[in-house]
Amino acid sequence: MKYKELVSQMTLEEKASLMSGANFWNTKPVERLGIPGMMLTDGPHGLRKQGGKADHLGLNKSIPATCYPTAACLANTWDEALLEEMGQHLGLEAASEGVSVLLGPGVNIKRNPLCGRNFEYFSEDPYLAGKMAAALIRGIQSNGISACVKHYAANSQELRRMSNDSVVDERTLREIYLPAFEMAVKEGGVKCLMTSYNRVNGIYAHEHPHLLRDILYGEWGFDGVVVSDWGGNNDRVESLRQGGTLEMPSSNGQTDRHIVEAVRSGQLDESVLDEQVDRLLDLIFSSQPHITGKIYDRDTHHAVAGKVAEKCAVLLKNEDNILPLTKQQQIAVIGDFARVPRYQGAGSSKINPTKLDCALDALKAIGANVSGFAPGFRRGGKEDPTLIHQACNLARNADVVLLWLGLDEGGEAEGIDRENMRLPGNQIALLHALAEVNSNIVVVLSCGCAVEMSWDAQAKAVIHGYLGGQAGAPAMAKLLLGEGNFCGKLSETVPLCYEDISSAPYYPGREATSEYREGLYVGYRYFDTAGKEVKYPFGHGLSYTSFEYSDLRVDDAQVSFRIRNTGSVAGEEIAQLYIHPKTEGTFRPAQELKGFVKVSLAPGEEQDVSIELNDRSFAAWSIRENNWIIESGSYELRIGASSRDIRLTAEVRKDGTSSNLYEGEVFAPYYSGQVQCVSDESFAALLGHPIPNPKWDRSAPIGFNDTLSQGQYLSAGLGKHIYNLISFIRKLFFAMGKKELGNNVMFVMNLPWRGLARMSGVITDEQVLALLSMVNREKGGFLKLLKHTFKKQ
Repeated sequence: MKYKELVSQMTLEEKASLMSGANFWNTKPVERLGIPGMMLTDGPHGLRKQGGKADHLGLNKSIPATCYPTAACLANTWDEALLEEMGQHLGLEAASEGVSVLLGPGVNIKRNPLCGRNFEYFSEDPYLAGKMAAALIRGIQSNGISACVKHYAANSQELRRMSNDSVVDERTLREIYLPAFEMAVKEGGVKCLMTSYNRVNGIYAHEHPHLLRDILYGEWGFDGVVVSDWGGNNDRVESLRQGGTLEMPSSNGQTDRHIVEAVRSGQLDESVLDEQVDRLLDLIFSSQPHITGKIYDRDTHHAVAGKVAEKCAVLLKNEDNILPLTKQQQIAVIGDFARVPRYQGAGSSKINPTKLDCALDALKAIGANVSGFAPGFRRGGKEDPTLIHQACNLARNADVVLLWLGLDEGGEAEGIDRENMRLPGNQIALLHALAEVNSNIVVVLSCGCAVEMSWDAQAKAVIHGYLGGQAGAPAMAKLLLGEGNFCGKLSETVPLCYEDISSAPYYPGREATSEYREGLYVGYRYFDTAGKEVKYPFGHGLSYTSFEYSDLRVDDAQVSFRIRNTGSVAGEEIAQLYIHPKTEGTFRPAQELKGFVKVSLAPGEEQDVSIELNDRSFAAWSIRENNWIIESGSYELRIGASSRDIRLTAEVRKDGTSSNLYEGEVFAPYYSGQVQCVSDESFAALLGHPIPNPKWDRSAPIGFNDTLSQGQYLSAGLGKHIYNLISFIRKLFFAMGKKELGNNVMFVMNLPWRGLARMSGVITDEQVLALLSMVNREKGGFLKLLKHTFKKQ
C-alpha cells in the first residue's frame, strides 16, 4: 500500500466515507488529515462540468467547453497521434476547471447499430477501439489528471441497461468485449475505470469477481480505481469485496453505514476496505489538477476540433468524380442540418460548445457559390410538400445540390435505443423529389451511426460526416471544395439492411437478459465469414487521390510494404492488416484486424511502412487453458485498403497447439458463421451451461432490482399507477415535439427500484423497500413507509 501510514490514521467511518460521493460530482474530503475531495465530470468528447444543478442526462446546462467530434467520428481517423493531441487539449480544459477525473472514453463494442449510445463508442472492432482509446487516454492524462475508461463490460444496449443480464460466453467476452479495456489499461495507462450498469452472466458488473478480481486486477495488473456508473451500485459491501472502489453519486451516507456495519460484524475484513481506500488516495493525490484557473485559448482549441473533424469524414461514394466542387459551380444547399448543425449526441455527453459553426455559413466563408438555401424538411416532422417544392425549385437551376440528411437530436441518445436503421421518411421523400429535377446530388450525413442507404443510388456522392463537433462544418466545407482531402475510413460496417446484422434476431434483450448468441461474429467478422454482401465495408473510405501497394515482406516481428501516391494531389492512406487463419482446429472469423498504419504522401511519393506482429496477432482464447493460445497451421496475412479491398497477401506458418474444444454438430453455426438462427442447444453448448430464463417472472413480487417498467404487468395498485403515469408523461412529451425529454422519461421507466435511492441520495433503501411493499399490495406497506420516513427525519 502506498498510503499505509495515512490509512492507519483514519477512523473506520472516515475510510467508509471515502467510498462514495459527497454529491453528484465530487468525492468527500477528510480535512483533518489533509485529504482533499476530487471532482469527476462527464467528458468523452468534451468537458461537461455543470456549474449549477447536476444531472446525468444532459438536462441542465454545463459551462462552455470545446465540443470535439464524438468517438464514432474519431475512430474513422485511425490516427493515434491525432487522438493523443486532441486528448491533450481536452485534458487541459478539464484541468483548468479543477477536474481530476474525466469520464471517458467509452470503448463498448458496437455489437448492434441500434444501440442508442453508439455515437459515444469507437468501433465494432476491439483492436481499433483499443488503439483509439489508449491514445486519447495518454493525451488526457498528460495534463496530470485521470481519464476513466467505460463501461466495463458487455454493455451493448440502452434498454433496461440497469437491470439487464448480458449472457455471453467466455471466449466471446475475451476476444470481442474485453480487449479494448485491456489496451486502455496496458497501453493507455488509464488510472480509473467505470463499470457498467448491467449484469454479466448473472452478476452486476460493479461486484463481479471474474471481471474485477480475476481479470482487471489479476491478469491485467490494473492499479487504479474502479468507479460505479452513476447509480450503478447494487450491493456496496460485495462490490467493495470484489474491487469496486468508489460509488457515485452520493448515497447520503447510507452505503457508508453498510460498510461500517459489515466491518464491525465481521462480514467484511477491514483490510479489504483499506486496499480500496489506498487506491482512491493514490488517484486523489496523483490527479489533482495543478493548473486550475489557467485560461486556455478557446480559438486554438476550436481549431484543433476542426483539424480532427477534417480527418474524420468518410467519402463513401464519388461517382463521376463529382467532388471536389469548384467555386464557379452554382451550389444549392438543402437540408435543415446545413443551417442548424447536428454535431453531438444527447445524454450525459452533451457539451455546451464555446462556439458553433454551421455548414451554410462555412461554405459561404470559404468562397463557395451558394445560390440559395432551403430546409427541405422539419426535424422529427412529417413529409411537407411545401418545403419539398421550395427545395426542388432551388435545386432545378443549380449545378450541384449539397443535401444534408441525418438523424435528429432525439434519434440517438443515452437511455434509449433506435427503433430502426432508416433515415426519417420525410428526408427520403425529399431526396427522391430532388433527384427528379437534378441528378448532381451530394449527400452529407449528420448522424453518429450507420444507417441503411438503399437511397444512395440517387446520389452521385455520399459523405458520412458522423457527429463532427462544434468545428465540423468548416472542416466539411474545406473537404467539399478540395481545400482538404478525405482520409477517413469506416470503423463500422454499413449493411444493406438491418436484418443482415448478426445480432438482429436477438437484439435488444427486452426483459431479463440479452443473449449474445452470435458469439464472435460481430460486424465484419460476421459478414466476411458468412459471405454476405454489404453496402460499404469496414475500413472503406475514398480519397481525391489513389494509392498503390507493393513489395510485401514478412518476418517474425513485422509486416513491411510500400505505398505510393499514384494520383495528382496529396493524400493520406490507411493500410490495414487482416489475418485469415487457415488452421483446422477451433472456429475462427474469416479474418480479423490486427494492425494498421496511416501515411501521408505527396503526389508520386512512395514510402516503406511496417506493422508490428506479436503472438496475440495470431492467438485465440482457449477456455480449456484459460489463456491465449496459437493454433498450429498456416495464416494468411492480408494488407488492404479496407476489409474487402485486399491488395497484398502472404502466408506464414505458426507452431502451437492443435486442440479443439468445439466438436460436434451442435457447434455448426459457429463454424459456418451462420449465426442468425442459433438454437438453444447450440447456444447452451457455447456457454457451457443452461441458458438463463430471458423472461421476467410475472408471478413473483416486484423486487429491489426490478424496473419501474415492470409495473405494466401488474393488474392494479401503486406500481401500475406509477407505470401509467410515466407512460403518459412520455407520450405527452412526444406529442409536444419534445423528443429528447420523452427519451429521458424512458431512462426513468427503465430505472430499477433501487435507483430511487442510488440516484437521488435522498430516498433510503428502507423507504424503497417500503414502497415495494405497497407496490406488491402487502399489508402494512404504507405504515412501513411512514415509519422509515419518520425515522429518517
